[in-house]
Amino acid sequence: MLHFKLILNLFGMLLIAIGVLMIVPLLFDLVYQNSSWLTFLISSMISVSFGIALFLSTRGGNKQRLIMQDAFLLTSSSWILIALFGSIPFFLSDSNMNFTDSFFESMSGVTTTGSSVIQNISDMSEGILIWRALLQWLGGVGIIVMALSILPVLQVGGMQVFRAESSDTTEKILPRTAQISAAVIIIYLILTFSCFALYWIFGMNAFDSFAHSMTTIATGGFSTKNTSIAFFDNAYIEYTSAIFMILSSLPILIYLKFSKQQFKSVLQDTQVRMFLIIILTSVLFVVIYLWLNDIKNLNDSIRYGFVNVTSIITGTGYTTDNYNLWGPFPIYLLFFGMFIGGCAGSTTCGIKVFRFQILFETFKNQIQKLLHPHGVFVPHYNHKKLENDVTTSVMSFFFVFILVFVAITLLLSMTNLDFVTSLSAAATSLANVGPGLGSTIGPENTFYSLSIPAKWILIVSMLLGRLELFTILVLFLPAFWKK
Repeated sequence: MLHFKLILNLFGMLLIAIGVLMIVPLLFDLVYQNSSWLTFLISSMISVSFGIALFLSTRGGNKQRLIMQDAFLLTSSSWILIALFGSIPFFLSDSNMNFTDSFFESMSGVTTTGSSVIQNISDMSEGILIWRALLQWLGGVGIIVMALSILPVLQVGGMQVFRAESSDTTEKILPRTAQISAAVIIIYLILTFSCFALYWIFGMNAFDSFAHSMTTIATGGFSTKNTSIAFFDNAYIEYTSAIFMILSSLPILIYLKFSKQQFKSVLQDTQVRMFLIIILTSVLFVVIYLWLNDIKNLNDSIRYGFVNVTSIITGTGYTTDNYNLWGPFPIYLLFFGMFIGGCAGSTTCGIKVFRFQILFETFKNQIQKLLHPHGVFVPHYNHKKLENDVTTSVMSFFFVFILVFVAITLLLSMTNLDFVTSLSAAATSLANVGPGLGSTIGPENTFYSLSIPAKWILIVSMLLGRLELFTILVLFLPAFWKK
């Protein structure tokens, strides 16, 4: 039975936290003498007021135990709630954004997608720019906590292999989440500060360094400039961003093991090794293609190839060059790279490397059985036996992912978008990447020109992709709501 009182009580605390966090962009606007500080004051008051009202009206709800059904509803609803109240500053600002655009921008931020409907970023106040970055930073922290503490318990998409600790599947979710959250935030802050320091050293001002460090570590891709980090035209900044994209794409558990000096287990992690191989191989192919076809010289091929390929595969979405002009091979590679993402338990998006590995192990095991019908073959992942429920979850995830991707593409085509735009918009939203392909939503364009129905389709797609599909889809089952 769902514990609505407990869920609403937690919602209240979440809204209070969001309202308090809005003080940060408010202070930035005051420092830069922007009148939009009032926007954040009003937005903060609205969020805190709703939060206090929910919290006080559900007193005693926190004494209830959070069960599996509650976790599904809480996880899905939290992202919607953050996006909804996070959209208020956009809506109230002097940017003339309607509710759809405001909610789109906020959802893109909290899901760390990075797609934007803002035509001219330079017209935005410093407070708005920092708020966009903060939304992505929060979404990045949230997705790691969810991936390590909630999804494994819920047995979503094969995430069972990443149980951070043994736990009863129906209780004790909150204590696990609290412990993991504390560790995640500390590591996250260290990475963010390190990225900030290097950006600053290499030529960004303090404001841009602060904003970009948050969106880089979140693999979100929101920038303070219309042309993304290409604006700075600085190879050191670009290489820094690429390196921290990769670091943010590694499982947070790797950093926990590293802090405990478990270096051997870090080096033996098959997911990390495969992720690095995918990145390096993809970059190598693109660099060779750009160089041999005289599209770029060798130095520029390495520079632009490394940064842009890493950005797309990790789902960050920074761009340093218009890759639509690179030719067919890089475009096709980048399109398929959108779906890969990084490692599970990181801020990245997409299908995740471990699912491809598990699917391959299942395929290999099936081939071995065909060749040796009487043999006994046990699939393994990361030196551990793969349970049937894990392989079933992964295969189910792949099936549903493809089905949803096709459905979104078809729905977008019904809004009169061309094939390339529909296909890449579906891919970039479901995989939470950011920029698409083609002239409409490519690296040099925004999503502003899309129709309202198309934007709402993409909003739903971003949410589905960020929450691993099943977390949302299970809510539509009548059995979920039965007592």
